[in-house]
Amino acid sequence: MREVAFIQQNKDKWMEIEEVLSGKLQKNPDELSSLYINLINDLAYAQTYYGNSNTTRYLNFLSTSVFQKIYKTKRGTPDRLKHFFVEEVPLLMYEYRRYLWFAFGIFWVFVAIGVASAHFDDSFVRLILGNHYVDMTLRNIADGNAAGVYSDGSMLGSFVGITKNNLQVGMNMYMLGIFGGLGTLYVLLQNSIMLGSFQYFFHQQGALYESARAIWVHGAFEISGMIVEAAAGFILGASVLFPGTYSRLDALKIGFKNSFKIFLSVIPFTVVAGFLEGFVTRYANAMPLILNLLIVFGTLGFIFWYYAVYPYFVHSKHMKYATLPTT
Repeated sequence: MREVAFIQQNKDKWMEIEEVLSGKLQKNPDELSSLYINLINDLAYAQTYYGNSNTTRYLNFLSTSVFQKIYKTKRGTPDRLKHFFVEEVPLLMYEYRRYLWFAFGIFWVFVAIGVASAHFDDSFVRLILGNHYVDMTLRNIADGNAAGVYSDGSMLGSFVGITKNNLQVGMNMYMLGIFGGLGTLYVLLQNSIMLGSFQYFFHQQGALYESARAIWVHGAFEISGMIVEAAAGFILGASVLFPGTYSRLDALKIGFKNSFKIFLSVIPFTVVAGFLEGFVTRYANAMPLILNLLIVFGTLGFIFWYYAVYPYFVHSKHMKYATLPTT
């Protein structure tokens, strides 16, 4: 069936679903479930015959929205948080997976720029990190404690201050995406170049191993979360620049709603990163290496699984009941 004919055949049904989602039309849970089954049939058909067309993307969004409404209708408050992390966020990450990989790629490009800049310009690290921080770190390295900065201050005070700062950076990373993604790109540029030059600075001083053991105890959550926050910002920006079949205002509403949920999902990881930096990082070089590696690679593995792998399983679970309509 030609795509135009497919749209004409089903548009009344899809418009009815939009009215349900907007609250103009009321349906009971059983009727909602029936709508959802029919909709995923349409989505499966579109994915098979029309690829990544506007129709496919529209139906993917519509089916996700209907599923969320079903859960809101059938589930009570105690299950809402579980549903958010187990179903809702993974489905959104599958839908917007290209933005995650884009943010991941851009992050490493900017890190490489930071490394190259520090390599070819001895004054670059001081420009980025400031003279006070560099001089303090040099003294710590000379004293045999490359990560000594993380031992300063009380553990609770460090946890609160660091977490507050990281949440602010993450909020800026996300919200500045409203400017067509350019604000997100700028904040990601700042932080990625800082990371690259910072790590290369320790390499120049022969202290990369000691610093990495400490920094990545909390940095695995912190940096991974930053990449996801950047992806959320790019989603917000894309909704402004590329509204597709929606009006720009409607596209912005959808983009904000979905990207904000992704941003919210990062907050617990940001808090854990702050806890680790305040309470654990100061002991990183004293703990057994195996424990250090378990924390770092366990954290990276979990984040990668949750945001990049698990969404495929959740999507497959929701699609396996779809049957292709015959033509």
